[in-house]
Amino acid sequence: MVSAVGADASLQGDEGMDVYLRAKGRADEEIARSGLSHTIVRPVSLTDEPGTGRVALDRGRGDGEVPRDDVAAVLAAVLHDDSAVGRTFDLTAGDDPVEEAVAALRSM
Repeated sequence: MVSAVGADASLQGDEGMDVYLRAKGRADEEIARSGLSHTIVRPVSLTDEPGTGRVALDRGRGDGEVPRDDVAAVLAAVLHDDSAVGRTFDLTAGDDPVEEAVAALRSM
């Protein structure tokens, strides 16, 4: 599932991004509790720049940008890698090729 960096079901506030991040956080919690196999990908700010095929997957990155193309590539990769099941991670532009970054989830 595509979520967002900063998603938090308990986030306070009524500003647009507060409401958005609270809703994303609630959705993340619901899918995690559902018992379904899932992966929650939390990209940073999205851009329309061409993808580079290089990303960073991490918890707590929280800043930066990532091309939508690279988000799509990570989503496609996690669909075919069981090590991503049950994980939640942040996604930003980085230095690791997508396949290597996803494979590294096995050791996280």
